[in-house]
Amino acid sequence: MTWEVLSIIGTIAFAISGAIVAMEEEYDILGVYILGIVTAFGGGAVRNLLIGVPVSALWGQEVLFYVALLAMTLVYLFPQKMLPHWQRWGNFFDALGLSAFAIQGALYAVNMNHPLSAVIVAAVLTGSGGGIIRDVLAGRKPLVLRAEIYAAWAILAGVAVGTGIADSPVGLYVLFVIVAALRILSYTYNWKLPNKSLKAEN
Repeated sequence: MTWEVLSIIGTIAFAISGAIVAMEEEYDILGVYILGIVTAFGGGAVRNLLIGVPVSALWGQEVLFYVALLAMTLVYLFPQKMLPHWQRWGNFFDALGLSAFAIQGALYAVNMNHPLSAVIVAAVLTGSGGGIIRDVLAGRKPLVLRAEIYAAWAILAGVAVGTGIADSPVGLYVLFVIVAALRILSYTYNWKLPNKSLKAEN
């Protein structure tokens, strides 16, 4: 049950996130749907490739495709005058998607009896892979590669699931809230990881 709930939350959140980015970039309706679908399912496709699951397994998620299409349609039909308010929620939905899919990816790897390193990689790729593809298609710098903390929270989710710290439904939901909250706090207060620029100082 926890798996299905996290899948639905992540799919809706990332589909909406992709649709909002597409509208910010003034894409047409087809672009909105394509970017939303890529954001919602791209991370899972990359994860499947790297941990040995056929990518075709994604096509068995027919219900989630319909859920994503419904979410994107509702966002697209939202009144124009209210869209600026939706734009402010883009990072919020991205945080929910990151948390839900990072945990889901970690669970996927654990169920396949992969080692901790693979669990962490699965969490990071599932949580951020779709967002990376979305940003590249939108002509933006991928959010996960910026100084702002992003993938670190997916690593946290992978470690918690891979080490058994969060292995019950209640524990997984608590982890979901913690990871999402940390992501929201990181962009709200502009928390950053150390970075080093090679640009010459003036």
